[in-house]
Amino acid sequence: MSAALIRAVALLGPVLAVAAVVAVRRPEEPRIAAALLATGWNALALSGVNALALHLGWWSFHAEGAVALGVPVDLLLGWAVLWGAVPALAAPGAPVPLTAAALAWLDLALMPLGRPVLVLGPDWLLGESVAVACALVPGLLVARWTWTGRRLRARAAAQVALAAGLGVGLPLLVTGAWRQPAWALGLLAQAMAVPGLLGLAAVREFAVSGGGTPLPYDPPRRLVTGGPYAYVRNPMQAAMTGGYLLLSTLDVVFLGAAAVAFAYGAGLAAWHEGEQLATRYGAQWEAYRKAVRPWLPRLRPVAPPPAVIHVSRTCGQCAPVGRWLARRDPVALEVAAAEDHPRGLRRITYERADGVTSEGVRALAAALTHVHLGWALIGWLVMLPGVAWFAQLCVDALGGGPRTLTPDGAPR
Repeated sequence: MSAALIRAVALLGPVLAVAAVVAVRRPEEPRIAAALLATGWNALALSGVNALALHLGWWSFHAEGAVALGVPVDLLLGWAVLWGAVPALAAPGAPVPLTAAALAWLDLALMPLGRPVLVLGPDWLLGESVAVACALVPGLLVARWTWTGRRLRARAAAQVALAAGLGVGLPLLVTGAWRQPAWALGLLAQAMAVPGLLGLAAVREFAVSGGGTPLPYDPPRRLVTGGPYAYVRNPMQAAMTGGYLLLSTLDVVFLGAAAVAFAYGAGLAAWHEGEQLATRYGAQWEAYRKAVRPWLPRLRPVAPPPAVIHVSRTCGQCAPVGRWLARRDPVALEVAAAEDHPRGLRRITYERADGVTSEGVRALAAALTHVHLGWALIGWLVMLPGVAWFAQLCVDALGGGPRTLTPDGAPR
């Protein structure tokens, strides 16, 4: 079989399979979201697996044209669609082990037929096992969770990984921009932390407050106006554009990426999402749109959901925290005495009108987002997975653990 025919079949076969499924049964939004995420996950994971395969000799590619990092792009895309979109659209409810076994068996049958484009090494089965474990199975799980609306945080985390990998990691590798002095990369990484933190906090707010993800086909179920959205209306697009502008100091090609990101956010996304939000939320959306700027963050939050932070007025360690917050004149945040709470609190507790609650270090971090952008960045950093847990561990070790208030208000 000729190399051109192999590459054409590898790409067009899965694409035509997707077209046939869509023609027979028009997919609903959750299934579209599942297909997009599963395909993206496989494209990212298989890029890494193929790079490892080339390095370890599991297999090699012999192709000219449309090759990136030694891998034919058409083969990679066809593989990602076959393992991602095809099962997500054709049989989203099938048992994951059965689907994984069927697709792995199909791969085992087809890969030896890839000569002369794909030449298998003696340990290619090991590489196939790694691909199944890192790409196929996680992709099927993400698709299943998205289609059924389960494991929201895992879905959001997968989208963050995809955005970082496909939007930053792969472009850095393809352009070779990572071949810079260590000091330059270190400075850039520190600068990238600011837009990265803004974007991560926005994704977290979507999940925690809105009950959804950034993917248009898996959106929040409520209008999100807290967290970063109290400072800027498009925090994710602003973070992406700012990140690409910083990366352009390594390679000018990222200026084009920044322009595309800005054009998409200010054009198509603003028009399409704006219409949807106006239809869904009406006057609430209009009031928010007029109050919060789309791209340039404000220094102080604008109309975040009202919240209360309950701090003991008699605890020697807690009371100064409450006074410190009150002196900063937080926006839409009331500092109340924990002793007056009907539930009998044991830690500093943050309660927001939209149902978001947190305790201890997380509560203080959430309260910081009501002060101004500088403190909000610190709060969003503390609320990152793992950071809040470690910070709480340190606070507890230093004597700031939970305590019970006695009837006379003295902590014990």
